[in-house]
This record gives sequence, structure tokens and C-alpha cells, in this order.
Amino acid sequence: MKENQTDTRVRVRFAPSPTGPLHIGGVRTALYNYLFARRHGGTFILRIEDTDAARFVPGAEEYINEALAWCGIEVDEGVREGGPHGPYRQSERREIYLQYALQLVAAGAAYYAFDTPEALEALRAETEARGGTFAYNHAVRGLLETSLRLSDDEVRARIERGDQWVIRFRMPEGEDVVMHDIVRGEVVVNTSALDDKVLFKSADGLPTYHLANIVDDHLMEITHVIRGEEWLPSLPLHYLLYRAFGWSATQPVFAHLPLLLKPSGQGKLSKRDGDKLGFPVFPLSWRDPATGEVSRGYREDGYFPEAFVNMLALLGWNPGTEQEIFSMEELIETFSLDRVGKSGARFSPDKALWFNAQYMHTRSDEELGRLFLPILSEHGISVGLDVAARVAGLVKTRATFVSDFWDLASFFFVAPAEYEQKTVEKYWKGDNPERVREVRSTLAALGDFSAASLRETVQGLIAVREWPTGQVMNALRLAVVGASKGPDMFDILELIGKAETLRRLDRALEII
Repeated sequence: MKENQTDTRVRVRFAPSPTGPLHIGGVRTALYNYLFARRHGGTFILRIEDTDAARFVPGAEEYINEALAWCGIEVDEGVREGGPHGPYRQSERREIYLQYALQLVAAGAAYYAFDTPEALEALRAETEARGGTFAYNHAVRGLLETSLRLSDDEVRARIERGDQWVIRFRMPEGEDVVMHDIVRGEVVVNTSALDDKVLFKSADGLPTYHLANIVDDHLMEITHVIRGEEWLPSLPLHYLLYRAFGWSATQPVFAHLPLLLKPSGQGKLSKRDGDKLGFPVFPLSWRDPATGEVSRGYREDGYFPEAFVNMLALLGWNPGTEQEIFSMEELIETFSLDRVGKSGARFSPDKALWFNAQYMHTRSDEELGRLFLPILSEHGISVGLDVAARVAGLVKTRATFVSDFWDLASFFFVAPAEYEQKTVEKYWKGDNPERVREVRSTLAALGDFSAASLRETVQGLIAVREWPTGQVMNALRLAVVGASKGPDMFDILELIGKAETLRRLDRALEII
């Protein structure tokens, strides 16, 4: 089934539960919803599904909002933004759901069940003792404490005296449910394999996910449900709920996204994989309020949000070209659910690093300089933005993160206290120290200390003396930098200046 390329009424929702930090798989789901909405000029909604009070984690909702904002995923309607279909937090909509559950009961599509957990557990144990698998379905529902067996008066009496009850969906028997999915095509499931799911619980007065998400999607006029593969087994129930409510004509189009897989390709990506292999699985760092355990985040690890988003977009979606670097605008222009694959997408930590390096290389020197200044300050270095930007520009093609800059460029600000031994052994030998001494004398007499002037002067001296260029330049680099590393030698000399250059050469000639 193809997505509608001309529908400007597209309304999609990302509906996470605030049960902890948002996994990058959840961020990808949000991103695909956002890209699809923007591609079609539609609306992106953030709905917080917090009906599972037992699993609610303080701070998780704020984390979700902050993570989406960091990624540049703009919410059109939501808890913070408001909108015409609010409230957007399910716990604030609780009075809505019971009436719809009762509507299904009245239509014969659902029923009351008064079974206690103890009774169900006993029945499950009995079934398993016989070698079977217990399922609450058409085979047993007429034998249990339900409104299908009890009289209306007894049902009413039980409710009035405060007995706990649930409302279960009455799954049809032996029916093939034919469903359509943008990613997976036609899906057919026979209802004989399905059980009677709980839709509403009197114990807490709250619906289960199945009822709440169907009702909310209908009332919020959602046109496309783009969600993870883990919800595919629930699709037959959701189709049947739309039919039971009489909403089939306006039910959304579904697209179930492939799983994010471990780097090995075997199994779903988890926090344990990140802990074991040393990479984050959350967009932002997270401190567990119960244990105090801190989990790493891509933001705190130094990733650019654009690189993170670009990397995520290509985990499951193929643009159909060789292009790998996409701005958000390009992703919006190019994205199509038709090009989302069915197979799981293997996560590669190395590819994530590669993406960040690509974005590093294209950042302006001034932007990187601003990010570098706090790092310099931590090392007791105080310079202007112009110097920080110049240095950042010289080393950015060698860096993956801004945090790499100090290791790559500290010699611009601090003279070497020691000299790399293997480089000393390789280049500080024979005539090289005397050659460096002559270079030093030549530089001392130089008025123009620009990189261009330095290059012309030093290379001219090397040519006239017929010295081996590599030997001399590496010995010079050792004296100034302390190791065989760094950007163009003449850029380094210009930036540290004449006086500092001569000081470093004098020290090297004295102590190496």
C-alpha cells in the first residue's frame, strides 16, 4: 500500500510512555513521523501515554520533550504546545475512555469480566498441568465470571457492590482479518489465534493501551500511525476495534517500522549493548531517579544533533541514491515511507562516529571556535574567539568531536614539556639539529611571519642547501610540537608567532 503523496491533511502522532529515557529507536519513530508530516505539509502531535501509573518515572516526560527539541523535531500539538484536540496527556483524558468501553459492551463487541487474579492464575496452572497454554478467548470466556454468562441483574449488582471488573474485547471466532501496511503490504491473521484483550480496568479507572490509543487516534483525527514493529501483533485487534466502533472508513493508514538491531545484527538493540560496547543508546544522558545510575547520551558524548538525526534517518530508510549526508530540509524533501525496509536495521557505532566527523568537517571555524573556548578555559588558556576559531579550523578535519580539539591542538597554546621518543630517534639525528639551528637563524631575521612567507623562506633554504625535506621538516615539527603530529607546519608557526617559535626552537636545541 502506497502512502498518499498529495494528502495535505496528514496528522501523525508520536505517543511515548513516560517510563524512562527515550531509546534511540523511539527517537527514530518520532523522526519518521515528523519527516512524513513535514513532507506532506501535515501536523506532528506529541501525545504522552501515561495510563500505566505503575511504570511512571518522574522526569521521563520532560526528557522526551527535551530530546525531541535537541533533535530539531518540532511539535505542532502537544502537552506544552496545546492544540484543538487536547488534552495531550492521557491521564488527563481518563473520563473519556469509559464511555467508549461501555459503547462496545452495549454493541456486544465487549463484555464485563469479574475474574479475580487468583482465579485466573489457578485456571492457567490447571491448563499448563494438562500440557496446554492458557488463553482468555472464545473457548473459555463463556465459562468464566463474565457478563456473557451472568444475568444483567447480577452484573449490575456486582458492579454496585464494588466488585472489581475489567472490560474485555469479544474477539470474533475463526475470522481472517485482512490488514494493509505501507511497509509490509497485506497482512492476514485469523482471530482464532487471538485472545480477548482487556480494554478497561475498574481498579484504577483507566483504559489499557489498546482502547486508549484507538479512541485518541480517532478523536485527534490521526491519518497515519507510524510505529515500531513490536506493535504489529496488536494490529488485528486495532482493526477490529475500529470496525466495532463504526470508524473503519476513517481509520488511519498503518506503517510498522523495522527493529533497530544490535551491532552484531542479532536481536534488538538494548542499553546493555551500549554499556558492553561503549556507546550510548539514548539521545541525552539520563539519571535513573530510583538508583542514581547515569546512562550516556549522544548530546553529552559530543555528537551534533544534525549528525545524530542523519544517522538515525538511514537506519531503516533508503533514499534510493548513494547520498548519505542529509540536512533536515533534505530529509523532509526526500523521505518516503515506501522506501522503509521490512528487515531490521543494524546499528553501527562506527558509522555514528563517521557521521559526526562529517558534520564536524563542514562546521564553520567560528562555530567550532565558540565550542572550543570553554575547553581552553578548563585548561587555563584564555584567548580570543579569533584564535580559537583559527585553531579549530586547522584541526577539525582530524577530529570526531570538539572534545578531541585539546589533544589535537594543545601545542598551539602550551610549549612541549617533553619530546616523543620515537620521533627523536627517527629525526633528531645526524645533521638535523644543525639544520634546525640554521632554520632558526633564518626565521629570526624574517620580518613577515605569515604562513606564506614562512613556506617560501624555509622551502627556499632547504632547496638551496639541498637538504632532505622530510628530515628537516619533521625535525622542525618535533622541536615546535613535541611530536610528529599536527596540521601544516607553517600555519602552526604563524599562529604561535615569531617569539614563541624561536623560544621553542632554542629549548629543543638545548635539551633534546
